[in-house]
Amino acid sequence: MVIQAIKKQLQHLHASDIKGVGQLVTQATMNVTRIAEGVHQSVWSSLGMPGGNEPGRTRGLTGLVYRSIYTVTQVVGNGIDLVLEKQQPLLESLDKGKPETPERVAVLSALNGVMGDRLVANNNQFAIPMTFYYQRKALDWEALPSMPEATNKVLLMIHGLCMNDIQWCTEHDDGEVDHGRLLSSALGYTPVYLRYNSGLHISDNGRQLADQLERLVESWPIPIEEMTIVAHSMGGLLTRSAAYYGKQQALRWPALMKNIVFLGTPHHGAPLERAGNKLDVVLGCTPYTSPFSRLSKLRSSGITDLRYGHIVDEDWQGADRFEDKADGRQVVPLPEGIACYTVAATTATKRSLLAERLIGDGLVPLRSALGLHDWDERNLAFSDTSQQIFYQMNHMELLSRPEVTHQMMEWLAIRCRR
Repeated sequence: MVIQAIKKQLQHLHASDIKGVGQLVTQATMNVTRIAEGVHQSVWSSLGMPGGNEPGRTRGLTGLVYRSIYTVTQVVGNGIDLVLEKQQPLLESLDKGKPETPERVAVLSALNGVMGDRLVANNNQFAIPMTFYYQRKALDWEALPSMPEATNKVLLMIHGLCMNDIQWCTEHDDGEVDHGRLLSSALGYTPVYLRYNSGLHISDNGRQLADQLERLVESWPIPIEEMTIVAHSMGGLLTRSAAYYGKQQALRWPALMKNIVFLGTPHHGAPLERAGNKLDVVLGCTPYTSPFSRLSKLRSSGITDLRYGHIVDEDWQGADRFEDKADGRQVVPLPEGIACYTVAATTATKRSLLAERLIGDGLVPLRSALGLHDWDERNLAFSDTSQQIFYQMNHMELLSRPEVTHQMMEWLAIRCRR
């Protein structure tokens, strides 16, 4: 049984993964050593012993030992990286024809969500490039596949944090649910799915998506007359960011965008990230716990953007993203000229003041998903007929519940008849 389990796990690995894994091991060793040195120096400081030239660093023989560990780790890591770089073509040839399993994609997507910005900064091969998928195949703008089924109406499906395009296809009551496929079949859309590195700043991804949508319009087999986006969770913030930059850059695709449906989008942030931010403060209160704040600060730029729902560069540039500070976002309303709808879920059985403030779908508060804010200027103008609340439903069930599909079908069908 153990051997079978190991074989099952190995089928998701590629020979070329060894280079990326080596880089992660090197970085993990460096980070753990820095935490150990920080605690060590905190103990010395309590005894009146001076530290090194930088906060959290030791001096003397102790400092020499830690510096030696850093140096050896870096040298070994660079050496392994150099050797594997030369062998990478051979390793990739061994992977040729090996299928991309949903399990592998899920692991890489989660890794990108947690530390995708670091993967990019370190040029790690596990960093996911922003890519459109059609019928589970990546779209290459230079060599588009044959697309005889392509229509002049495109439905773009955008996933949330730590997720991927494959996860739009889910199980419910022993049946398969894919909002994109069902909506497209009924309303004449061609479904396209986005996969992206959800650990990057949302505004960085927003700029990329704005550019990619322009390429989509330019490269589509026939002229596009209408585009609709369905976005889950962080994907909704990414969509709003792309719409902002698309208009700012006077691109063509925003004029073709007719509808946006937000599913459980934290328009005004999520309390889980705010709790992570408070943890930073708590850990930094004493010299003995402050070194461990490095662990909480490993979370990605994408995650910290979820504290208040940052979607433009000005929301985070020039500031310490781990600092405990008030909401200072730029006011960005819903995009003009586009019909915007929002679906919010709550695990509560009915709506109440307590449920709105404290109970959401498990990750996103009800008010945040509805775009409601205590400050009028931050309220998002969803009309009463453009919002729907589902009770006794959690965040992930928004992807699989048929009633969510039916609600979107109703909204988009009305728009299609106009």
